[in-house]
Amino acid sequence: MDLSGRVAIVTGSGRGIGRAIALKLAGLGATVVINDIGDASPAESVVEEIRAMKGQSMVVLADVSSSSDVERMVEETVAAFGKVDILVNNAGITRDHLLMRMSDEDWDKVMSVNLKSVFLCTRAVLNHMIKQRWGRIVSISSIVGVVGNAGQSNYASAKAAIIGFTKSIAKEVGSRGITVNAIAPGFISTQMTQGLKEDWIQEIQKRIPVGSLGTPQDVANAVAFLASEEARYITGHVLNVDGGMGGL
Repeated sequence: MDLSGRVAIVTGSGRGIGRAIALKLAGLGATVVINDIGDASPAESVVEEIRAMKGQSMVVLADVSSSSDVERMVEETVAAFGKVDILVNNAGITRDHLLMRMSDEDWDKVMSVNLKSVFLCTRAVLNHMIKQRWGRIVSISSIVGVVGNAGQSNYASAKAAIIGFTKSIAKEVGSRGITVNAIAPGFISTQMTQGLKEDWIQEIQKRIPVGSLGTPQDVANAVAFLASEEARYITGHVLNVDGGMGGL
């Protein structure tokens, strides 16, 4: 796979899965815009890694649940690099509670960051992609959006909605050389999962046919494929990267 000459925006790419995606795309030759919110240090460290690889990159701090921030992020990308070819909607948060204890704020915040951001970012890049008649949009859903999970009704709802959004937009823009796909990761070893109790992780692994948690690199590899020319005939698809647990 060769992404030389392509310009990518990866939301929430200062750490975790987003960071792995950004580094993978850069390793394949893409120019990558690193997006995060708040402290710029993690995002800047990713840019430094990419530049050490002789790649091009920059940081755009933006709240991807804000329409004005998203428009600015895309405008800054096009101003710096002339275009945007690839969008990876990765930014996401959790606010886990059983439904009876879930506040309006818990629900609204997860919907805003995990779902509204996908709508805003996709809308913002489409005009550019339509004009050049080429684009790749990959959104990070979750296996929880497919099978559900107690205590995560807000997160599961947002991730399930990403799947419906992906299939709909794929039908809208397929004739313009733009593919729109989603990835549904299972349990991936990140800072979030590292805080879980060891016995709980072992119990999870028993439910995964391949017998282990995934890595951010596993997700990044799938994103890279869907962002490439090799995946030109794949759109409206949801790719499970879950070690087989989604079918259980």
